[in-house]
Amino acid sequence: MDNSSSSCGSASSNTLDRLKMLYPFVNEEDTPLPRCWSSKDKYNFIGLSQNNLRVHYKGYGKTHKDAASVRATHAIPSACGLYYFEVKIVSKGRDGYMGIGLSAQGVNMNRLPGWDKHSYGYHGDDGHSFCSSGSGQPYGPTFTTNDVIGCGVNLIDNTCFYTKNGHNLGTAFADLPSNLYPTVGLQTPGEIVDTNFGQSPFVYDIEDDMRELRARVASTILNYPIPDKQGHWEASLQRMIATYLVHHGYCATAEAFARSTGQEFGEEVASIKNRQRIQRLVLSGRMGEAIETTQTLYPTLLESRPNLLFLLKVRQFIEMVGGSDSEVRATTNRSPKSQNSGSPSMSPNYGGFGTSQGAHPSLRSRSRSRSSSPGHSSVQTSVIQSTKAFSQHLNGSSVAAPSSSDMQEETDEDVEMNGASQNGSHVVTGETSTYSGVKNDSFLEMEVDIAGPSTCTRRQLCGGNQLAMERTLEFGKELQTLSVTLRRQHGKNEANKKMLRVNLEFMIFSCFFIYLIVVVFLVIYRVILFYYLFIFFFRS
Repeated sequence: MDNSSSSCGSASSNTLDRLKMLYPFVNEEDTPLPRCWSSKDKYNFIGLSQNNLRVHYKGYGKTHKDAASVRATHAIPSACGLYYFEVKIVSKGRDGYMGIGLSAQGVNMNRLPGWDKHSYGYHGDDGHSFCSSGSGQPYGPTFTTNDVIGCGVNLIDNTCFYTKNGHNLGTAFADLPSNLYPTVGLQTPGEIVDTNFGQSPFVYDIEDDMRELRARVASTILNYPIPDKQGHWEASLQRMIATYLVHHGYCATAEAFARSTGQEFGEEVASIKNRQRIQRLVLSGRMGEAIETTQTLYPTLLESRPNLLFLLKVRQFIEMVGGSDSEVRATTNRSPKSQNSGSPSMSPNYGGFGTSQGAHPSLRSRSRSRSSSPGHSSVQTSVIQSTKAFSQHLNGSSVAAPSSSDMQEETDEDVEMNGASQNGSHVVTGETSTYSGVKNDSFLEMEVDIAGPSTCTRRQLCGGNQLAMERTLEFGKELQTLSVTLRRQHGKNEANKKMLRVNLEFMIFSCFFIYLIVVVFLVIYRVILFYYLFIFFFRS
């Protein structure tokens, strides 16, 4: 956001109400409306006054090279539908070489609007319109002192029109790009214009055009032809509900809904559960296992999408720094899976996939071993949760076991997500899961699979030991190497570059946080020590 917007003056309640009435669908927190001219996005020969709403020329005005323009503080929001502003010519100056129009961010301000690419203007000296070209086309009458020129942008059909003293001059430009800024240009001494961005009533009745446009759009929507096979709203809604249930993994509900509505259930339940397992691993911060499970269940997916693999590896590095990933979570007792999938540039060792449940054997064996060992009921938190409790992890505090209500809530979700029948009580004992008296090994596997480390396990930054720290640093170097390899093979990728930068910032923040805690601890320790020394010597 342009800092010059603060110079627009304090907006009165009447101004705010008027702009809200003109553009009711604009969320100014996301896309602010232009309210004044920018004190930074202008050429040096432009002067601003009266809350940056008056523009005057202060250059030499000898040749066209002395032209100067200024852009508004913000681009025109697309949610406006129809946007409009007016410029009153206070003085045409020496020659009246003035241009009113639109331009994109970055267009040269040492030119009148319309002369350059992505710049559009209506000039007062000859009445021509200039569309990204130095040669204009006859459009309307000339304008001079005391004339009011309006510029309207139709964001529905991407056209622009002008008005003069309340009369519409017709369409000037078509096929306009998005994110254009209101722009005014001056060229000779003495030229002064005032601007109305909607703070006060316009000379032209733009509100009537807005009502007409809204009615036309509404009519287009209502009269949109719908094929007969899609015209049955009940069937369409049922398909939407069914696809929603399948997308979110509610297998049993989706099957029951399909049977009750007579729809075909074409999705494989095993495929839903596989995607569900990967999702849970990602949400629990176990990215190494999520990557390997994805490569095991869908061997060609990540190979054909290297940028997706890189994104997952970046997330794994973040989880390693936070102490969540299996690479650093248990360096002294890691499973063979974690050891084989550590490197960002190395494919995992698949080995022996294929069970009746469709799950990887190591996943099942790891789940069983966790369920049989005491104290393994805490739910692994994600990197977001670990950041919220960062100070506790840095001090080596134990991860608290979830409450019974939390476990019950998660249990209910697991039952629904795994299609494990309807209402009833859920009991987990030893190796089996009983739900209404029915054993469900797959449910136990899913429940235990999302379980985190033991309640006695301390989660610390980078694992809290030298081996884990070295593994994290090694992983970071390999991640950088993978980034270079991808750039050589597929060219530059700004998203990947940004992800690495965010990683670096995260590392810096983590180290600074540790340093800050150590400093605070030392300061408090010294204050307490000095206090007791003072008391001791004072009493003695």
